[in-house]
Amino acid sequence: MFITDIRKEFYEVVANQRVALLVASDIDALCACKILQALFHCDQVQYTLVPVTGWQDLGTAFLEHKEQIKLLIKQDDDLGVPSYDDIFRDEEDNDEEGGDSGNESDGGSEPSGKRRRFDEVCVEQIRREILFDYEQYEYHGTSAAMVFFELAWVLTKDTKDMLWWAVIGLTDQWVHDKITHMKYVTDVATMQRHVSRHNHRNEDEENSLSIDCMRISFEYDLRLTLYQHWSLFESICNSCYTSCHFKLWTLNGQKKLQEFLADMGLPLKQVRQKFNSMDMSIKENLRDVIEESSNKYGIKDIRIQTFGVNFGFKNRFLASDMVHAATALLESTEKDDSDSDSFIKALDSLSRSNLDRLHSGIDLAKKKLIAIQQTVASCIYTNLILSQGPFLYCYLMEGTPDVKLFSKPMALTLLCKYLLKAFVHSTRNKRCKLLPLIMAAPKDVEKGTVIVAGIPPESETSDKKNFFGRAFEKAAESTSSRTLHDHFDTSIIELKMEDRTKFLDALITLLS
Repeated sequence: MFITDIRKEFYEVVANQRVALLVASDIDALCACKILQALFHCDQVQYTLVPVTGWQDLGTAFLEHKEQIKLLIKQDDDLGVPSYDDIFRDEEDNDEEGGDSGNESDGGSEPSGKRRRFDEVCVEQIRREILFDYEQYEYHGTSAAMVFFELAWVLTKDTKDMLWWAVIGLTDQWVHDKITHMKYVTDVATMQRHVSRHNHRNEDEENSLSIDCMRISFEYDLRLTLYQHWSLFESICNSCYTSCHFKLWTLNGQKKLQEFLADMGLPLKQVRQKFNSMDMSIKENLRDVIEESSNKYGIKDIRIQTFGVNFGFKNRFLASDMVHAATALLESTEKDDSDSDSFIKALDSLSRSNLDRLHSGIDLAKKKLIAIQQTVASCIYTNLILSQGPFLYCYLMEGTPDVKLFSKPMALTLLCKYLLKAFVHSTRNKRCKLLPLIMAAPKDVEKGTVIVAGIPPESETSDKKNFFGRAFEKAAESTSSRTLHDHFDTSIIELKMEDRTKFLDALITLLS
């Protein structure tokens, strides 16, 4: 079931066959595709966007191709994946265990057929319990891009580009809150060792002085989104971390931000212009100045371990910049872009030869972050967040500005996380920290569908934290057959507009 020999069971198999990739709609999966493309020297990755509707489809695949399907998982990840033999039993095995089909047993009065049926019931019960434990929560292991990079490293085929894509894949997990802070820091340390190794190996190479050179560096940088490609003021206002702390949707919060900037001694003229246009004397000590003032205002951990890259002498990006840009391209709402077109554009933006595409993604990401900030402020001011007992609920109605942006799963999930954090900071009700949030937005007005996403409570810090995937599945079963549960992220579901109320009622009953 699990791959034990990477070269024989994975690399040689893939190199000699045509393989279909089941690709999730996230940046980590894109980075994994880029690494595979480089590893197997493909001009284009042949991929297939395949919807997965839960364990049933995966179970069917296991039954039909059990000898061909292998799982490639890091040994350090405790994902609790059940073994094949614990879940599936072949008919041949049942026949061998069954013996005679209806005669009495040699030493007892109970017919062996009844005993066999009793054993089958017990086995089925155990199987259901194993599956329930596995499906109850949604959680993430090591980044797929990191796994494939380490595969290339074991095969001595790793390159600096592959390393950068692995870094982006890891950063995607952090940006979208898929892994715990401890897991992130541990994986960053792993990537840092690879970065040091590659930088040391290429120190004396001619391309280190080339105008097209690429250099990855470990950074202890600011948690301000896209600040090197924005103005410092706009980045502070539209970064979830700082906006929620200052409560920038309020007048008091805006006054506090002005005091914060004054405490740092930064002129408003400098703060409001593009970062690249700021005086060098200000930029040299900017990180230390911001960190010092942040501590005074109770903003802890304003800096975080991350990585940056230099393409030549002009272009510099943080890994989080790449994540936001590629995500914006992947979830483009342009009328002429199909899902496949958006996928290719996002894939292209990860290559250093397509910097124009990357910059266009950064511009789209800025628009999305501004829309998120404005939507959060609107939801709080208009009291759109309602308590439904076991969870909080918010629905974005048709006609809401920029509502089309939130018809995409990652954008809606990011809005959910931002909104829940902002709501917890703005309410005096301490119980809200313990409640998860469900958010719904129009998906396709013509088809009359909505998209629903659920996130765990703000106080939740464990890795196995999101239980909405299983709950959504059960609520959908009792509501209607007109639901679409085909995202890799099982805590996202699509419903018919008229089924939304029934779905919520079923969810409240299920979780109460």
